[in-house]
Amino acid sequence: MAEIDTSSGGGKGDGKVRAKKHSARVDMTPMVDLGFLLITFFVFTTTFSKPNMMKLNMPEKEKDQNKPPETAEIKESNTITIIMGKDNRIFYHQKSSKNLTPELLNETDYSKDGIRTAILKAKVNAIDQTKFTVVIKPTDDATYKNTVDILDEMAITKSDLYAIVDPSKEELDIYKQKIAAPKQ
Repeated sequence: MAEIDTSSGGGKGDGKVRAKKHSARVDMTPMVDLGFLLITFFVFTTTFSKPNMMKLNMPEKEKDQNKPPETAEIKESNTITIIMGKDNRIFYHQKSSKNLTPELLNETDYSKDGIRTAILKAKVNAIDQTKFTVVIKPTDDATYKNTVDILDEMAITKSDLYAIVDPSKEELDIYKQKIAAPKQ
């Protein structure tokens, strides 16, 4: 900071009295405090973006562990089985895994003209549409994105009854035969 010379002049004695000039100094401490107060105010009052999550309804656990779980028999005509594979390949069928052949395992894609149409056709052709069930079987080659896409299709087609299970050994064998063939 500069100092102000308050000594009397150089002995000129001309009788004029001059006002002393003080240096202009602004204290910035209150401004910094105000800035931090504004920052904290805006941080606390802004709405934080909520992550978009898909709701996945899971059955409740039985309170009585000794009681066997309740099962329902599902007819093949009321189901469609979807097998998700690698490289965004998806297959579906409406047969039991024991009667499945490579010719009965149909390949499609994740578009609206693909798996969505297959689900809607199977739902229309079901004997009891209120009990129409989609069985989703992701293989180890399927990606998380594939699972999210197929769950989106469940919401779009309004298929409320669906299950995510592991593929059977027979289905995996047929899947491996189909995946070895080039994509059509």
